[in-house]
Amino acid sequence: MKKIVLTYGLIAGVIVSAWLSVNIWIFYRNGAPCQNGMVYGYASMIIAFAAVFLGIKRYRDQYQGGVITFGRAFKVGLLITLIACTLYVLVWEVLYHFYVPDFMEVYSKQYLEDMRASGESAAAIQAEAERMEQFSELYRNPLFRVLATYMEILPVGLAITLLSALVLKRRGV
Repeated sequence: MKKIVLTYGLIAGVIVSAWLSVNIWIFYRNGAPCQNGMVYGYASMIIAFAAVFLGIKRYRDQYQGGVITFGRAFKVGLLITLIACTLYVLVWEVLYHFYVPDFMEVYSKQYLEDMRASGESAAAIQAEAERMEQFSELYRNPLFRVLATYMEILPVGLAITLLSALVLKRRGV
């Protein structure tokens, strides 16, 4: 099980981390977020977490004789997910510290400019600016930043793990 979990976890982690890196590069090159960057980011997570399904299936078929309980399938998928999420968080921390330490300031500025361009009221923009300043202050704390980054990706991985375990569970005869 260790080999499958590690292999598929790293595959998923590399896919989602590669997109994260490309998205950050586009963001800083263009001075603005990639158009629909959030949609592409979550789509890349779903694609990456296809490795959860494939890993559970491979484990079931090669090591369990085609039989696997929901609990065991969920455990395999969860471990794959945790490896992928951890790689994503580590890559973000490297990017943040060495390449984009001003990420929150740049992102906040662009977000507020987009609000102005869309005709939001001055009061709404001011309220959002204050909220973003509070979040930026929290984001300077490494523990908060790591937890926030896990919360970007972990729910997607857990949903796909749950779905995969339900689809792939198979009882013996």
